[in-house]
Amino acid sequence: MSHEETPRPFGMGKELTQDGAFKRQVNQFRDAVTADGSSDFPAEAGRYHLYISWACPWAHRAAIGRHLKGLEDVISMSAVDPVRDARGWAFTGGEYTDPINGYKFLSEAYEATQAGFDQRVTVPVLWDKQTGVIVNNESSEVLRILDSGFGELAQTKVELYPENLRTEIDAVNELIYERVNNGVYKAGFATSQTVYESEVTTLFDTLDILDDRLSQQRWLVPNDTPTEADWRLFTTLVRFDCVYVGHFKCNLRRIADYPNLSGYLRDLYQQPGIAELVRFQEEKDHYYKTHPMINPNGIVPLGPIMDLDSPHVRESLGA
Repeated sequence: MSHEETPRPFGMGKELTQDGAFKRQVNQFRDAVTADGSSDFPAEAGRYHLYISWACPWAHRAAIGRHLKGLEDVISMSAVDPVRDARGWAFTGGEYTDPINGYKFLSEAYEATQAGFDQRVTVPVLWDKQTGVIVNNESSEVLRILDSGFGELAQTKVELYPENLRTEIDAVNELIYERVNNGVYKAGFATSQTVYESEVTTLFDTLDILDDRLSQQRWLVPNDTPTEADWRLFTTLVRFDCVYVGHFKCNLRRIADYPNLSGYLRDLYQQPGIAELVRFQEEKDHYYKTHPMINPNGIVPLGPIMDLDSPHVRESLGA
């Protein structure tokens, strides 16, 4: 069969346990770009490319990091089609074209890096144009590479992972990753009522904790500007009412129902350049058309109407 006819590992089948729980795969490519040249991938303008999906919260982190660090002229970027079939993330033409390698499927980048790759193909992918391999496909690490790996090539002085706040940021990240970022997936892909109820309860208990935390401070970790902890939460929150409430049955409350989380979400959304990186329709198209085991007819809801431009009134809170 040709590459285009070859089914790829798809969906979450390999990541579902016998008791109906979802266990996310561990990403395999974990190298780093370094400003001091200490790795095999030194920081160079024009050498690296970022493959993303606008629909994916994990890839969204990378797109935001690239923007916040002012790396748009240093690292090129392209997006896959938000609707994925059994062949995986695809470049279908138009704005969903691979300008670097001309690939039709992102799996070709994985195959070029590791022959016979048979795991689920994920985004983001940080690609090295010079050697023709994937540098890193773990979103949390890609975000940190963007934050510190390009040194003076970055056009802003924003620090997403300041050294003096790392212990607190790490603690917040640990809470949010398993219970919120991954928590919506663990609820949505649960195949037993018991697992679903447990995961949804954990998710909303954690959102309650975060809402209370944000009643006294503007950001998750006290700082003058948002840290990576905020942006890691943002990419889940901005999809929550739009997708996860309905598609993943995370419907005890909406983010709009939380007095502090709702304002916090608007605050982040209204940071310079961020709204332009949010595409609600692509998010809905991806989830509702890509998970036939959850939405077999592929019907995409018309709503909800997302209004994140109203005043957040959080400037008066302490950092």
